[in-house]
Amino acid sequence: MILELRDLSKSFGALKAADAISFDVPEGEALGIIGPNGAGKSTLFSLVSGALAPSAGRVLLDGRDVTRASAQQRCVAGIGRSHQIPAPFEKLTVFENLLVAACFGRGKREAEVVESCGEVLEATGLLSKANRLAGSLSLLDRKRLEMARALATQPRLLLLDEIAGGLTEGECQELVAAIRKIHASGTTIIWIEHIVHALLAVVSRLVVLNFGRLIAQGDPREVMDSAQVREIYLGSPI
Repeated sequence: MILELRDLSKSFGALKAADAISFDVPEGEALGIIGPNGAGKSTLFSLVSGALAPSAGRVLLDGRDVTRASAQQRCVAGIGRSHQIPAPFEKLTVFENLLVAACFGRGKREAEVVESCGEVLEATGLLSKANRLAGSLSLLDRKRLEMARALATQPRLLLLDEIAGGLTEGECQELVAAIRKIHASGTTIIWIEHIVHALLAVVSRLVVLNFGRLIAQGDPREVMDSAQVREIYLGSPI
């Protein structure tokens, strides 16, 4: 297992954003996470990536307890994360954004990461825009850059947080194709997404969260057909 979560919990006062969440992720899997707004999905990513410390529970990466490791230590160990709202260095070029991510995320010198950053640009469809300022990009390309910056750290586990949000159907299909290519290269992916049909085109297992609790997991089609999931996530009656 590349990732193991054991009774992972996070409270903000009386609010339980993550409530004893446990599941494993085998290396090479593409796992999807869905749930309504406020279900605790992004909080879970912050607990896995090290941006938040848990109130209880453990995070294991390759069998090693990283619960108290910093976000940078986890990044160096192989966890990369994109964020729901892209926030690139707008006055730097696309390529320079990747260099920053690679150098700081991997603890390498610029000369050591130039070639791999070029490969990431090609894989994410940004090679032709390498010298454009990040602040001038379209939403689709900002999403691509957000994913590319995470990939520049050469993660073995890639966390994607609503990467398809706000895109047109055609743009969404382009992004799905890029994500499938990344997964096929051997990268393990956990993807939070509200655009379910995009998610189902990539993932082999689905986890459903609600009010910080894991309420269902399994085959994506079976999970989506569950009466409990339809009522909680889709809002239809049982």
